[in-house]
Amino acid sequence: MSTADNRKFFQAADPLAGVPLQDVPQGGQCVEKTEAEWREELTPEEFRVLRQAGTERPYTGEYWDTHTAGVYQCRACGAELFTSNEKFDSHCGWPSFWAPLAEGTVRYLHDRTLGMERVEVRCANCDSHLGHVFEGEGYGTPTDQRYCINSVSLKLVESPAGQ
Repeated sequence: MSTADNRKFFQAADPLAGVPLQDVPQGGQCVEKTEAEWREELTPEEFRVLRQAGTERPYTGEYWDTHTAGVYQCRACGAELFTSNEKFDSHCGWPSFWAPLAEGTVRYLHDRTLGMERVEVRCANCDSHLGHVFEGEGYGTPTDQRYCINSVSLKLVESPAGQ
């Protein structure tokens, strides 16, 4: 995804712009399960974060300091969301990426919880909470954005050796 494309999607979710929620993918692509089905499939912590928009404690998740090459999938549905190529060390305690894998893999929602204006990031395939995206923090990344994602929301599929 180009920087311009990425910025377009971030701006579309600008909480101060009053833009409505982005649509969930069309054509039956979105995973639909009942709360009971999600509870059965996910651990209590996964359910709390992915389905109830919780946050894991910083510096406790399995991927916050990982440098392994691979693709990060949604832990709830397996959709490919991020790659290690866009992962960077932000030292914030959660995995950080400067862009999603491709346009349409995540969606953005206004988040006004905790008395803050933030942009929530969700899996476009199953609508699970992943984390938040922040802009303008001064990281030397191509997009000047930080996708701050909960480790428990992700599953790393390592690249084969030598790739």
